[in-house]
Amino acid sequence: MPIARAASIALLAAVALAGCGGGQPAAARLPVAASPLPVTASPTPSAAPSPSPSTSPSATAVPIPAGVTAGIVIYDRQAGTFVLQQKASWRFRSASLVKLLIALDYFWNKGPDYTVPAADKPKLDVMLRSSDDAAATALWKANGSREVVTRMVQRLGLQDTAPPPVSQPGYWGYTAVSAADLVRVYRYLLEQAPAPVRDYIMGNLHASTKCGTDRYDQSFGIPSAFRRPWSAKQGWSGFGDDPDTPCAAGAADSGSDPEVVPAAAPNNPDMSGEVLHTTGTVGEGDRYLVAVLTVHPDGTKFATAAATLTKIARSLPLPQETKS
Repeated sequence: MPIARAASIALLAAVALAGCGGGQPAAARLPVAASPLPVTASPTPSAAPSPSPSTSPSATAVPIPAGVTAGIVIYDRQAGTFVLQQKASWRFRSASLVKLLIALDYFWNKGPDYTVPAADKPKLDVMLRSSDDAAATALWKANGSREVVTRMVQRLGLQDTAPPPVSQPGYWGYTAVSAADLVRVYRYLLEQAPAPVRDYIMGNLHASTKCGTDRYDQSFGIPSAFRRPWSAKQGWSGFGDDPDTPCAAGAADSGSDPEVVPAAAPNNPDMSGEVLHTTGTVGEGDRYLVAVLTVHPDGTKFATAAATLTKIARSLPLPQETKS
């Protein structure tokens, strides 16, 4: 179904707004298979590296619960190889993962010192650390809305990423992304971005807070599964504006056993369902780049999705980094 048509259907249905998703309706539908977008790499500051196609021969598929679709990529920067690629190019709606592109686009032409004005620093910090939607919306609108994504696709050579529909330019959470493209973004940040940009963005991701500013608990996935050091940028959408259990900074991580969810048709994820994503780095020196993007059946509770995603993260082939 075309993205624009799905967005219209979602709006007409007056679905509950999605958390951490730019005021987007919960029922965003994106194509799950598409030809790579034509891209041209910008020479300023530099184009992102093209990930090697090689994958560790010992990697085996991670089991995914029935009814859940997951795109997973793990890249070992030290070895220069992929540890795992599973539905790597499968496209999901981004929710707050697009905030990485918003931040990179913000910095792109601010060299050579990349100084952040005092008026913008609080917005960037809270957007990256606590996934604040109001800050993201302000930066998104100030820098051209969907053109932010169009520019970053060209600059970084992203293959599966696309901006929100023309009819809904304000819904930044409608951006289409894949696990493979998220790893490309992190590789650019760590391997080619100017040092001030890398240090600013990654510093904030290493300081990711337990609670988002919308009171959702964003400690699922990477923060719950792995020992420090880690960094994280999380995304969630479709669970409503207010969490059933508001996040408390001192509460336990999101890691209880998930409930059983109904099965979905093979290779046909329900893009109107709830999405939950965990991305970031794991290990000393940001060794492993990890992206796990998931979509859950419509009606799944946040706590259930969070527990499911954390269980998937704990099963990733990085046993030396996993919490005991």
